[in-house]
Amino acid sequence: MRVGINGNELEVEVFGDDPSAPVMIVHHGAPGLGSRAEPRNGYSAFRDRFRVVTFNARGSGESEGKPPFTHAQWVADVDALRQWLGVERFVMAGGSYGGFIAMESAIRHPERLSALILRDTAADNSFRPGFSKAFLNSDRVDLDPDLIRRVERGEVRSNEEFREFWRKALRIYSHTYDPEAVEARAAATPYRFETHNFAFSRNEPAYDVKDRLGLVACPTLVVVGRSDPVTPVWCSEGIVARIKGARLEIFEKSGHSPPLEEPEKFQRVVRDFLDEALAR
Repeated sequence: MRVGINGNELEVEVFGDDPSAPVMIVHHGAPGLGSRAEPRNGYSAFRDRFRVVTFNARGSGESEGKPPFTHAQWVADVDALRQWLGVERFVMAGGSYGGFIAMESAIRHPERLSALILRDTAADNSFRPGFSKAFLNSDRVDLDPDLIRRVERGEVRSNEEFREFWRKALRIYSHTYDPEAVEARAAATPYRFETHNFAFSRNEPAYDVKDRLGLVACPTLVVVGRSDPVTPVWCSEGIVARIKGARLEIFEKSGHSPPLEEPEKFQRVVRDFLDEALAR
């Protein structure tokens, strides 16, 4: 459904029929590449207990793309989505770049979150030097080094060029390379290169919430794939070290997406965490 949020229409899905159930809002990663697909696949199963809300962020997927594409705007959109849902508190989940927005939401509005779930993400931009190296050094990827560096710097020239990068870059995102799955995911991805460029050229160079993570006041679960090439395990360890009581779960047979690569374990880990977190 289309929902007007802060003067910009977002494409929103709500799973779960009980209007009195607690709310879980899930933020996708990869501005300009991300969509509702992974949040839907990873979290819609929790509809038996929650109203699970997935959406395309401003400038991504099927949502309208009125700038700015700043972290402050995306955090404000999450809070406005909360207000549209009519709740005071909610569970926030975010993966990869969506984890950046989830952490900033928890920092800016600590009174609003009842629990926080972070997947394969980072608290600053120190992972960036390894981004290009991961693709340049992989024998699965055959990409023009100049294109890789322009993606990293937020200098992509078109959606066609963006797609060329993504369909090859995806080959190293999973623990096990499945060519058919990669091609299917690349074909289903909505490409919005302008949003990506703003995020990578303007937002990421200044991104650093490490020293503010102590403001996160809710129970926190951090999950990460052992072979994640983008935001490696040490990024998640750094988050857990700075959030009081945070729990780390490493998925040994996953790359950048444990919800898709080890779904049964992911479902069990998240349910156990939420049972304990929301019983407090």
